[in-house]
Amino acid sequence: MSLTTQLATMLAMIGMGGWLGAALDTYNRFLQRQDRAHWIVFINDILFWIVQGLIIFYVLLLVNQGELRFYIFLAILCGYAAYQSLFRTIYLKVLEWLIWFATRLYQFFIQLCRYLLIRPVQFFFQMLLVLILFIWKALLSLLRLFLRMLYQCTKLLFAPFRWTGLIIWKITPPSWKRISTKIFAYLTGIIRQVKNMKDRIRTWISKWQK
Repeated sequence: MSLTTQLATMLAMIGMGGWLGAALDTYNRFLQRQDRAHWIVFINDILFWIVQGLIIFYVLLLVNQGELRFYIFLAILCGYAAYQSLFRTIYLKVLEWLIWFATRLYQFFIQLCRYLLIRPVQFFFQMLLVLILFIWKALLSLLRLFLRMLYQCTKLLFAPFRWTGLIIWKITPPSWKRISTKIFAYLTGIIRQVKNMKDRIRTWISKWQK
């Protein structure tokens, strides 16, 4: 391994040590260990260190074909220590600002979508419902008016027949009136019997179906 390669490896591993410190702080910030179950924290820790190991090995593979030396671990430790002492406070402030900015940006887009998409759709459907209810009430009013006019016209059309019937009934002899009353009562009784028979048949069919 040439001196240039060794120097590049040292610088790359120092940078990866700083990256490891920043990644660890970012991971802890988003994980919120105190609010998670122990098994979730355990699995996430294993996955985090596997990913970090793969990233470091990939960088090492690009720099010196993946050759491991003792000073590589020292360089990573130096980079991590430099991050902790020099850049950690600044990075955490920048990270919190980025989180705050991303949260506000997300809320802004949510409000924007609500006012530009959801609210117009809600207003459209509300107006459509109001229009449908108005048309329905108008149709009901027209139907009631039509039925009233039809009833009045029917009364006017059948008024001569009604008056004629009343006149005929008044001049009908009492004996015929009694006979007519008995006939109507007899027919009414037959109709009631037929209705009762239908109800009994319907009840029997429903019991048989069960």
